[in-house]
Amino acid sequence: MSGFTTRAVHAGQEPDRLTGAVIPPVYQTSTFVQDGINVLRDGHEYSRGSNPTRNAFEEQLCALEGGQRAFAFASGIAAEDALLRSVLRPGDHVVLGADGYGGTNRLITRVLAPWQIRHTPVDVTSLDAVRGAVEAGTRVIWVETPTNPLLGIADLTGIAQIAQDAGALLIVDSTFASPYLQRPLEFGADVVVHSTTKYIGGHSDVLGGAVVVSDRAWEVEAVGGFSPGGTLAELVGFQQFAGGAVAGPQDCFLAARGLKTLSLRMQRHQETAGRIAEWLIGRPEVAQVLYPGLPQHPGHELAARQMDGFGGMVSFRVHGGEAAARRFAESTKMYKLSVSLGGVESLICWPSEMTHGSVAGTPLAVPVDLVRLSVGIEDLDDHLEDLERAFGA
Repeated sequence: MSGFTTRAVHAGQEPDRLTGAVIPPVYQTSTFVQDGINVLRDGHEYSRGSNPTRNAFEEQLCALEGGQRAFAFASGIAAEDALLRSVLRPGDHVVLGADGYGGTNRLITRVLAPWQIRHTPVDVTSLDAVRGAVEAGTRVIWVETPTNPLLGIADLTGIAQIAQDAGALLIVDSTFASPYLQRPLEFGADVVVHSTTKYIGGHSDVLGGAVVVSDRAWEVEAVGGFSPGGTLAELVGFQQFAGGAVAGPQDCFLAARGLKTLSLRMQRHQETAGRIAEWLIGRPEVAQVLYPGLPQHPGHELAARQMDGFGGMVSFRVHGGEAAARRFAESTKMYKLSVSLGGVESLICWPSEMTHGSVAGTPLAVPVDLVRLSVGIEDLDDHLEDLERAFGA
Protein backbone atom coordinates (compact mmCIF):
# COMPACT_ATOMS: atom_id res chain seq x y z
CA MET A 1 0.00 0.00 0.00
CA SER A 2 1.91 3.04 -1.26
CA GLY A 3 -0.73 5.77 -1.35
CA PHE A 4 -1.06 8.00 1.72
CA THR A 5 -4.82 7.74 2.06
CA THR A 6 -4.79 4.00 1.40
CA ARG A 7 -2.30 3.54 4.23
CA ALA A 8 -4.33 5.86 6.46
CA VAL A 9 -7.41 3.70 5.95
CA HIS A 10 -5.80 0.26 6.20
CA ALA A 11 -2.49 0.31 8.12
CA GLY A 12 -3.02 -1.29 11.53
CA GLN A 13 -6.75 -1.49 10.88
CA GLU A 14 -7.27 -5.17 10.08
CA PRO A 15 -10.80 -6.56 10.50
CA ASP A 16 -11.45 -8.30 13.80
CA ARG A 17 -10.14 -11.87 13.69
CA LEU A 18 -12.97 -13.27 15.81
CA THR A 19 -16.07 -11.66 14.29
CA GLY A 20 -14.86 -10.23 11.00
CA ALA A 21 -15.95 -6.73 12.05
CA VAL A 22 -14.60 -4.30 9.45
CA ILE A 23 -13.65 -1.76 12.12
CA PRO A 24 -11.35 -3.13 14.85
CA PRO A 25 -13.15 -3.15 18.20
CA VAL A 26 -12.33 -0.86 21.08
CA TYR A 27 -10.63 -2.95 23.75
CA GLN A 28 -11.98 -1.09 26.78
CA THR A 29 -10.16 -3.16 29.34
CA SER A 30 -7.49 -2.55 31.95
CA THR A 31 -6.08 -6.09 32.12
CA PHE A 32 -5.93 -9.37 30.18
CA VAL A 33 -6.44 -13.00 31.21
CA GLN A 34 -3.31 -15.17 31.13
CA ASP A 35 -3.33 -18.81 30.03
CA GLY A 36 -0.68 -19.57 32.64
CA ILE A 37 1.69 -17.52 34.78
CA ASN A 38 3.17 -15.00 32.34
CA VAL A 39 1.68 -16.91 29.39
CA LEU A 40 0.14 -13.98 27.52
CA ARG A 41 -2.31 -13.87 24.65
CA ASP A 42 -0.79 -11.87 21.78
CA GLY A 43 1.63 -10.35 24.30
CA HIS A 44 -1.03 -8.42 26.24
CA GLU A 45 -0.81 -8.30 30.03
CA TYR A 46 -2.00 -4.86 31.21
CA SER A 47 -3.24 -1.90 29.16
CA ARG A 48 -0.50 0.41 30.38
CA GLY A 49 1.96 -1.87 28.62
CA SER A 50 -0.09 -2.68 25.54
CA ASN A 51 -3.65 -2.54 24.31
CA PRO A 52 -4.80 -3.74 20.87
CA THR A 53 -6.63 -0.49 20.13
CA ARG A 54 -3.60 1.64 21.00
CA ASN A 55 -1.22 -0.68 19.18
CA ALA A 56 -3.34 -0.45 16.02
CA PHE A 57 -3.34 3.36 16.10
CA GLU A 58 0.40 3.44 16.68
CA GLU A 59 0.98 1.17 13.69
CA GLN A 60 -1.31 3.32 11.55
CA LEU A 61 0.47 6.57 12.44
CA CYS A 62 3.91 5.01 12.09
CA ALA A 63 3.07 3.89 8.55
CA LEU A 64 2.10 7.44 7.59
CA GLU A 65 5.24 9.05 9.07
CA GLY A 66 7.60 6.36 7.80
CA GLY A 67 9.05 5.71 11.24
CA GLN A 68 10.47 2.76 13.12
CA ARG A 69 7.89 2.88 15.95
CA ALA A 70 5.11 5.15 17.13
CA PHE A 71 3.90 5.67 20.68
CA ALA A 72 0.55 7.16 21.75
CA PHE A 73 0.20 9.27 24.88
CA ALA A 74 -2.59 10.91 26.86
CA SER A 75 -1.85 14.41 25.47
CA GLY A 76 0.64 16.22 23.31
CA ILE A 77 2.49 17.54 26.35
CA ALA A 78 2.55 14.04 27.89
CA ALA A 79 4.19 12.81 24.68
CA GLU A 80 6.79 15.60 24.78
CA ASP A 81 7.52 15.04 28.45
CA ALA A 82 7.98 11.29 27.99
CA LEU A 83 10.23 11.86 24.99
CA LEU A 84 12.49 14.37 26.72
CA ARG A 85 12.75 12.23 29.86
CA SER A 86 13.74 9.34 27.59
CA VAL A 87 16.62 11.04 25.79
CA LEU A 88 17.95 13.64 28.25
CA ARG A 89 19.81 13.51 31.52
CA PRO A 90 20.53 16.26 34.09
CA GLY A 91 22.86 18.90 32.71
CA ASP A 92 21.92 18.34 29.07
CA HIS A 93 21.15 21.29 26.80
CA VAL A 94 18.24 21.85 24.40
CA VAL A 95 18.15 24.27 21.47
CA LEU A 96 14.51 25.33 21.54
CA GLY A 97 12.55 27.19 18.90
CA ALA A 98 11.69 30.65 20.22
CA ASP A 99 8.45 30.81 18.24
CA GLY A 100 6.62 27.72 19.38
CA TYR A 101 3.81 26.31 21.44
CA GLY A 102 3.70 27.92 24.87
CA GLY A 103 3.14 24.57 26.55
CA THR A 104 6.41 23.20 25.18
CA ASN A 105 8.26 26.24 26.47
CA ARG A 106 6.60 25.84 29.88
CA LEU A 107 7.52 22.14 29.98
CA ILE A 108 11.20 22.81 29.35
CA THR A 109 11.61 26.04 31.31
CA ARG A 110 9.43 25.30 34.35
CA VAL A 111 8.94 21.52 34.62
CA LEU A 112 12.30 20.19 33.44
CA ALA A 113 14.49 23.11 34.53
CA PRO A 114 14.61 21.87 38.17
CA TRP A 115 15.83 18.61 36.63
CA GLN A 116 18.83 20.69 35.43
CA ILE A 117 17.83 20.69 31.76
CA ARG A 118 19.24 23.84 30.16
CA HIS A 119 17.94 25.50 27.02
CA THR A 120 18.63 28.29 24.54
CA PRO A 121 15.73 29.85 22.58
CA VAL A 122 16.50 30.44 18.92
CA ASP A 123 14.92 31.57 15.66
CA VAL A 124 14.55 28.22 13.88
CA THR A 125 14.05 29.92 10.50
CA SER A 126 17.75 30.89 10.59
CA LEU A 127 20.31 28.12 10.15
CA ASP A 128 23.04 30.43 11.43
CA ALA A 129 21.07 31.12 14.61
CA VAL A 130 20.45 27.40 15.20
CA ARG A 131 24.10 26.58 14.57
CA GLY A 132 25.23 29.37 16.88
CA ALA A 133 23.06 28.11 19.73
CA VAL A 134 24.60 24.63 19.76
CA GLU A 135 27.09 24.00 22.56
CA ALA A 136 29.08 21.06 23.86
CA GLY A 137 26.22 19.71 25.96
CA THR A 138 23.50 20.04 23.31
CA ARG A 139 21.59 16.80 23.03
CA VAL A 140 18.36 17.97 21.41
CA ILE A 141 17.39 20.53 18.79
CA TRP A 142 13.63 21.07 19.11
CA VAL A 143 11.87 22.57 16.10
CA GLU A 144 8.29 23.39 15.17
CA THR A 145 7.56 23.93 11.50
CA PRO A 146 5.35 25.67 10.65
CA THR A 147 5.85 27.50 13.92
CA ASN A 148 3.07 28.41 16.32
CA PRO A 149 1.73 31.06 15.98
CA LEU A 150 3.92 33.05 13.55
CA LEU A 151 3.99 30.28 10.92
CA GLY A 152 7.72 30.41 10.28
CA ILE A 153 9.29 27.63 8.22
CA ALA A 154 12.41 25.79 9.40
CA ASP A 155 14.83 24.17 6.95
CA LEU A 156 14.62 20.57 8.13
CA THR A 157 17.42 19.26 5.95
CA GLY A 158 19.76 22.03 7.08
CA ILE A 159 18.95 21.65 10.76
CA ALA A 160 19.24 17.86 10.51
CA GLN A 161 22.81 18.34 9.32
CA ILE A 162 23.54 20.71 12.22
CA ALA A 163 22.13 18.15 14.66
CA GLN A 164 24.13 15.35 13.10
CA ASP A 165 27.35 17.36 13.27
CA ALA A 166 26.68 18.09 16.95
CA GLY A 167 25.76 14.52 17.83
CA ALA A 168 22.31 15.75 18.85
CA LEU A 169 18.78 14.64 18.08
CA LEU A 170 16.51 16.67 15.81
CA ILE A 171 12.97 16.54 17.18
CA VAL A 172 10.24 18.11 15.05
CA ASP A 173 6.78 19.08 16.26
CA SER A 174 4.81 18.66 13.05
CA THR A 175 1.36 19.26 14.54
CA PHE A 176 0.51 22.24 12.30
CA ALA A 177 1.37 20.31 9.14
CA SER A 178 0.12 16.80 10.01
CA PRO A 179 1.63 13.72 8.33
CA TYR A 180 -0.35 14.47 5.17
CA LEU A 181 1.55 17.67 4.43
CA GLN A 182 4.96 17.00 5.99
CA ARG A 183 6.97 13.96 7.07
CA PRO A 184 10.09 15.24 8.86
CA LEU A 185 11.84 11.87 9.04
CA GLU A 186 12.22 12.06 5.25
CA PHE A 187 14.37 15.18 5.73
CA GLY A 188 16.67 13.73 8.37
CA ALA A 189 14.77 14.34 11.60
CA ASP A 190 15.16 11.69 14.29
CA VAL A 191 11.79 12.09 16.01
CA VAL A 192 8.39 13.55 15.13
CA VAL A 193 5.90 14.61 17.78
CA HIS A 194 2.22 15.41 17.34
CA SER A 195 -0.61 16.66 19.41
CA THR A 196 -3.11 14.15 18.04
CA THR A 197 -5.79 16.35 19.57
CA LYS A 198 -5.39 18.61 16.55
CA TYR A 199 -5.51 17.64 12.86
CA ILE A 200 -5.01 13.91 13.41
CA GLY A 201 -8.10 13.60 15.62
CA GLY A 202 -9.65 16.38 13.62
CA HIS A 203 -12.99 16.76 15.40
CA SER A 204 -12.13 18.43 18.73
CA ASP A 205 -13.38 15.41 20.63
CA VAL A 206 -10.18 13.66 21.70
CA LEU A 207 -7.07 14.53 23.71
CA GLY A 208 -3.84 12.81 22.76
CA GLY A 209 -0.22 12.99 21.68
CA ALA A 210 2.22 10.82 19.78
CA VAL A 211 5.94 10.24 19.29
CA VAL A 212 7.26 8.64 16.10
CA VAL A 213 10.93 7.63 16.12
CA SER A 214 13.49 6.69 13.51
CA ASP A 215 15.78 3.70 13.90
CA ARG A 216 18.58 5.83 15.35
CA ALA A 217 20.70 4.44 18.15
CA TRP A 218 20.83 6.65 21.26
CA GLU A 219 22.62 6.08 24.53
CA VAL A 220 21.75 7.60 27.89
CA GLU A 221 23.55 7.26 31.19
CA ALA A 222 22.51 4.18 33.10
CA VAL A 223 20.82 4.75 36.47
CA GLY A 224 21.72 2.30 39.22
CA GLY A 225 23.23 0.04 36.59
CA PHE A 226 19.97 -0.07 34.62
CA SER A 227 19.64 1.09 31.02
CA PRO A 228 16.32 0.78 29.14
CA GLY A 229 18.06 0.26 25.82
CA GLY A 230 20.20 1.73 23.10
CA THR A 231 17.68 2.88 20.50
CA LEU A 232 15.07 5.61 20.47
CA ALA A 233 12.31 3.02 20.23
CA GLU A 234 13.57 1.19 23.31
CA LEU A 235 14.00 4.38 25.33
CA VAL A 236 10.60 5.87 24.51
CA GLY A 237 8.88 2.49 24.83
CA PHE A 238 10.27 2.06 28.34
CA GLN A 239 9.21 5.58 29.34
CA GLN A 240 5.72 5.01 27.95
CA PHE A 241 5.34 1.87 30.04
CA ALA A 242 7.16 3.01 33.19
CA GLY A 243 5.86 6.58 33.19
CA GLY A 244 2.38 5.46 32.28
CA ALA A 245 0.98 8.53 30.50
CA VAL A 246 -0.57 6.33 27.83
CA ALA A 247 -3.49 7.12 25.56
CA GLY A 248 -6.66 5.26 26.48
CA PRO A 249 -8.37 2.90 24.03
CA GLN A 250 -11.33 5.17 23.33
CA ASP A 251 -9.02 8.09 22.57
CA CYS A 252 -6.94 5.89 20.27
CA PHE A 253 -10.06 4.73 18.46
CA LEU A 254 -11.11 8.33 17.84
CA ALA A 255 -7.61 9.35 16.68
CA ALA A 256 -7.42 6.34 14.35
CA ARG A 257 -10.79 7.24 12.89
CA GLY A 258 -9.57 10.79 12.35
CA LEU A 259 -6.45 9.61 10.52
CA LYS A 260 -8.57 7.83 7.93
CA THR A 261 -10.01 11.12 6.66
CA LEU A 262 -6.96 13.29 7.31
CA SER A 263 -6.07 13.79 3.65
CA LEU A 264 -9.59 14.83 2.72
CA ARG A 265 -9.89 17.27 5.58
CA MET A 266 -6.44 18.79 5.08
CA GLN A 267 -7.19 19.46 1.42
CA ARG A 268 -10.28 21.43 2.44
CA HIS A 269 -8.55 23.19 5.36
CA GLN A 270 -5.69 24.46 3.25
CA GLU A 271 -7.76 25.36 0.20
CA THR A 272 -9.97 27.61 2.30
CA ALA A 273 -7.04 28.95 4.36
CA GLY A 274 -5.27 30.03 1.19
CA ARG A 275 -8.33 31.91 -0.03
CA ILE A 276 -8.77 33.62 3.33
CA ALA A 277 -5.09 34.65 3.44
CA GLU A 278 -5.42 36.26 0.03
CA TRP A 279 -8.61 38.03 1.13
CA LEU A 280 -6.95 39.33 4.29
CA ILE A 281 -4.14 40.93 2.27
CA GLY A 282 -6.65 43.30 0.74
CA ARG A 283 -8.16 44.40 4.03
CA PRO A 284 -7.19 47.90 5.21
CA GLU A 285 -7.46 46.76 8.83
CA VAL A 286 -4.68 44.19 8.36
CA ALA A 287 -1.01 45.11 8.76
CA GLN A 288 0.51 41.71 7.90
CA VAL A 289 -0.70 38.25 6.87
CA LEU A 290 1.34 35.24 7.96
CA TYR A 291 0.64 32.21 5.78
CA PRO A 292 3.36 30.14 4.06
CA GLY A 293 1.20 29.67 0.98
CA LEU A 294 1.55 33.35 0.07
CA PRO A 295 4.42 34.04 -2.37
CA GLN A 296 5.56 36.99 -0.22
CA HIS A 297 5.97 34.79 2.87
CA PRO A 298 9.73 34.53 3.63
CA GLY A 299 9.47 30.74 3.95
CA HIS A 300 7.23 30.16 0.94
CA GLU A 301 9.79 28.51 -1.35
CA LEU A 302 11.16 26.33 1.45
CA ALA A 303 7.65 25.26 2.46
CA ALA A 304 6.88 24.38 -1.15
CA ARG A 305 9.93 22.08 -1.20
CA GLN A 306 9.44 20.23 2.08
CA MET A 307 5.66 20.28 2.42
CA ASP A 308 2.87 18.93 0.24
CA GLY A 309 0.71 21.97 0.96
CA PHE A 310 0.63 24.98 3.24
CA GLY A 311 -1.85 23.99 5.93
CA GLY A 312 -4.99 25.35 7.50
CA MET A 313 -3.56 27.88 9.97
CA VAL A 314 -3.54 31.62 9.21
CA SER A 315 -2.20 34.34 11.48
CA PHE A 316 -2.40 38.07 10.89
CA ARG A 317 -1.55 41.34 12.60
CA VAL A 318 -4.00 44.20 12.71
CA HIS A 319 -3.67 47.95 12.73
CA GLY A 320 -4.78 49.36 16.04
CA GLY A 321 -2.65 47.16 18.27
CA GLU A 322 -3.85 45.13 21.21
CA ALA A 323 -7.31 46.68 21.46
CA ALA A 324 -8.10 46.00 17.82
CA ALA A 325 -6.85 42.41 17.99
CA ARG A 326 -8.87 41.67 21.11
CA ARG A 327 -11.98 43.24 19.66
CA PHE A 328 -11.72 41.24 16.45
CA ALA A 329 -11.13 37.94 18.27
CA GLU A 330 -14.19 38.50 20.43
CA SER A 331 -16.46 39.57 17.55
CA THR A 332 -16.68 36.53 15.27
CA LYS A 333 -19.71 34.24 15.35
CA MET A 334 -18.88 31.15 13.29
CA TYR A 335 -15.24 31.28 14.43
CA LYS A 336 -15.42 30.25 18.07
CA LEU A 337 -13.02 31.91 20.52
CA SER A 338 -10.96 29.05 21.86
CA VAL A 339 -7.51 27.55 22.25
CA SER A 340 -6.61 24.44 20.26
CA LEU A 341 -6.88 23.98 16.51
CA GLY A 342 -7.22 21.48 13.71
CA GLY A 343 -10.89 20.57 14.09
CA VAL A 344 -13.51 20.64 11.37
CA GLU A 345 -14.97 23.77 12.98
CA SER A 346 -13.23 27.13 12.76
CA LEU A 347 -11.57 28.57 15.87
CA ILE A 348 -10.08 31.98 16.57
CA CYS A 349 -7.46 32.77 19.17
CA TRP A 350 -5.65 35.79 20.60
CA PRO A 351 -2.34 34.01 21.30
CA SER A 352 -0.80 36.74 23.44
CA GLU A 353 -2.91 35.82 26.46
CA MET A 354 -4.39 32.49 25.41
CA THR A 355 -2.12 29.81 23.93
CA HIS A 356 1.08 31.77 24.66
CA GLY A 357 0.19 33.44 27.93
CA SER A 358 3.03 31.58 29.66
CA VAL A 359 5.61 33.65 27.72
CA ALA A 360 3.81 37.00 28.02
CA GLY A 361 6.12 39.73 29.26
CA THR A 362 9.26 37.84 28.23
CA PRO A 363 11.49 38.22 25.15
CA LEU A 364 9.51 35.33 23.64
CA ALA A 365 6.17 37.12 23.95
CA VAL A 366 3.82 36.94 20.97
CA PRO A 367 2.87 40.28 19.37
CA VAL A 368 -0.26 41.65 21.04
CA ASP A 369 -1.73 42.65 17.68
CA LEU A 370 -1.69 39.05 16.40
CA VAL A 371 -4.80 36.97 15.70
CA ARG A 372 -4.63 33.24 14.86
CA LEU A 373 -7.22 31.39 12.81
CA SER A 374 -7.71 27.65 12.70
CA VAL A 375 -9.62 27.48 9.43
CA GLY A 376 -12.33 24.84 9.46
CA ILE A 377 -14.08 23.05 6.62
CA GLU A 378 -17.16 25.30 6.45
CA ASP A 379 -18.12 26.98 3.16
CA LEU A 380 -15.86 29.82 2.04
CA ASP A 381 -18.63 32.39 1.79
CA ASP A 382 -19.54 31.79 5.42
CA HIS A 383 -15.93 32.26 6.47
CA LEU A 384 -15.65 35.58 4.69
CA GLU A 385 -19.02 36.81 5.95
CA ASP A 386 -18.03 36.08 9.55
CA LEU A 387 -14.62 37.73 9.26
CA GLU A 388 -16.12 40.74 7.46
CA ARG A 389 -18.61 41.15 10.29
CA ALA A 390 -15.84 41.05 12.90
CA PHE A 391 -13.85 43.76 11.12
CA GLY A 392 -16.91 45.97 11.29
CA ALA A 393 -17.55 45.41 14.97
